[in-house]
Amino acid sequence: MNEEKICCPKFDSISWDNKEIVWNDKMFIKEKTCSIYYTPLNMGSMMKRAWSKVEKAGASPDMKDWVMLSMDLSPWKCEHYLAVTKEVPDAENVKISGTFLTKVFEGPYQEAKNWYKEMKKIAEVKRIPNNKIYFYYTTCPKCAKKWGKNYVVGFLQIK
Repeated sequence: MNEEKICCPKFDSISWDNKEIVWNDKMFIKEKTCSIYYTPLNMGSMMKRAWSKVEKAGASPDMKDWVMLSMDLSPWKCEHYLAVTKEVPDAENVKISGTFLTKVFEGPYQEAKNWYKEMKKIAEVKRIPNNKIYFYYTTCPKCAKKWGKNYVVGFLQIK
């Protein structure tokens, strides 16, 4: 039987929706991509390069604990934070601490601008100034097609 390879596990949206997550020095490596109006151009090559470093270092977490946060810096540049279990040589290692509120969205990437506006509205209602908003794209495009859902988790830093 020739089954399509699935690299992304099936996402459990209930476990992530409307949760408060606290991280104390959670380890990540930081990567960047180029974009055209917020659409990343070199995401695949960035992921291959970064994941190769992570695997070579033996720093890949169990997939149920893995997360990659993305933050658009401008219409032309995006930062990505890939969770790791230890420092990775030849990578920009960073630690993220804080308390985050999460909200799960479902739909095509083109809806990201609306999801961002919704996260900003949550920040306004909760009176959270100078907040950071990250997005966790839970599956690659091939796996989203295979699973039939494209879940994205918004992370709003509240502390």
